[in-house]
Amino acid sequence: MIDDGALAGHARDALSTRLDAQTLRRAPASIAAVVRDGRVVASSAHGEPRRDGAPTTDGTVFRIASMSKSFLAATALALSDDGLLDLHAPATAYVPELASARFGDDGAEPTLDDLLANRAGLAEDNAWGDRMLGAPRAELAAIVAAGLLPATRPGTAYEYSNLGISLIGRAVERVTGRPVEDVIRERMLDPLGMRDTRAEAGLYPAGADLAAGFRTFDDGATFVPEPYVGTGALGCIGSLFSTVGDIARWTHFLGSAFGDAPHAGDVLSAASRRRMQTARTLIPTGSGWLADRALDGAGYGYGLVVEHDRRFGRLVQHAGGLPGFSSHMRWHPTTGIGVVVFGNTDAFGAGGIAADLLTDVLTRADAPAAVVRPWPETVAAARGIDALLAAGLPLDAGDVPLADSVLLDVPAPVRAERLAAALAETGAILPERQPFAERILNAADRSRLRWRIPCERGALICDVHLVGLHEPLVQEFDVAVADAAGAKPVDERPMVTDHHRVALG
Repeated sequence: MIDDGALAGHARDALSTRLDAQTLRRAPASIAAVVRDGRVVASSAHGEPRRDGAPTTDGTVFRIASMSKSFLAATALALSDDGLLDLHAPATAYVPELASARFGDDGAEPTLDDLLANRAGLAEDNAWGDRMLGAPRAELAAIVAAGLLPATRPGTAYEYSNLGISLIGRAVERVTGRPVEDVIRERMLDPLGMRDTRAEAGLYPAGADLAAGFRTFDDGATFVPEPYVGTGALGCIGSLFSTVGDIARWTHFLGSAFGDAPHAGDVLSAASRRRMQTARTLIPTGSGWLADRALDGAGYGYGLVVEHDRRFGRLVQHAGGLPGFSSHMRWHPTTGIGVVVFGNTDAFGAGGIAADLLTDVLTRADAPAAVVRPWPETVAAARGIDALLAAGLPLDAGDVPLADSVLLDVPAPVRAERLAAALAETGAILPERQPFAERILNAADRSRLRWRIPCERGALICDVHLVGLHEPLVQEFDVAVADAAGAKPVDERPMVTDHHRVALG
């Protein structure tokens, strides 16, 4: 789809453009990497991770903070696949202390699914949660048992709750009898070969290349050392340390679930990985950290944020921020291209850097928003209709399988009148045309197809839509005058489906 050599060139150009001096001055050390299919394509490392003269490299370990939530979510889904966790059961079945929360007198109670998808009703708690990361389990249990005051009704609205997702860790521990960090390592890290990813700094050997944390209050003019926030009851949502190489493996493991050959299906089913990367709770995009993104929508999946970009379609991401660190990972499942960015101050702004960097790389590569393989019946119906139009025959004159709706919703005389009006603008259909496959423009999904018919003074744009019965039927067909570029109906707004690529066969 996109040549490796070309991608490496695009990546180097994008890294050079995006990582300017103003950006780099905000952290003593940073690294940004463009990744694909589990490997680093190109990277750009800067500074000294401990300010001791040693340079930042691809192997430097940074704290990834809330990027850890995706590892917890994947582990919970693996236990769900095994029948050990019921994500749709009341959370109190696994965390009895939660029964003291005042969710309301109408029987409202969050499920594990609600907690994982940040819609359990618990208030956003980033500032509090950062400093509570190392709290002992007994202390957190006492806080929960004392009673929580929800900000919204459970299951109804997005609220990013570190405390809420940490309760998934307690559920994991309840059904396994093991520390959640050990379960994550055994279920995810070890099988995927992520040897540089660990739950605490103390788990690395002496002399390991660990980035120290710093803070800046003057945009990088000076830096103050920031000790690592501890690992405790909230550690499962933000304690992990990792490298760009290991996160490249992780993004491939997750993103490949949308492809024809999902990686490591024995670790977690592709279906469960797709559930992680499908929006489950709406995130408003009109303000806050998504406001400047060109999105059709966004939502929280399971431990991951899902964006629906107006040009590139599904993008999956998660940020990480703790005192002393800023991190971000994001990827484009269609192409397997992703970006990982780490910096060792919380002022580094890894999220904005990564978002711009991935957009830049995908734009340079002219990446498709999706690759669609239409049903054979969709292609056959479109070919049949194309032949009827070229012959000047009505839709019911051939053997195209039509649902009753096609001729009832737009009666034959009306359809003929509309086609005649279109041809009055474009001129007659050209007798000599490219093969049908070369005139296909895009497809929104497997049941739809759009193609072009060249005419004397322009072109027609045709759209067919089938209903997915055992023997699919054409339920809708539209024809319109093409714009000057011959790619869309006149006055149709730009859509992400314009950048879908069709694969036949």
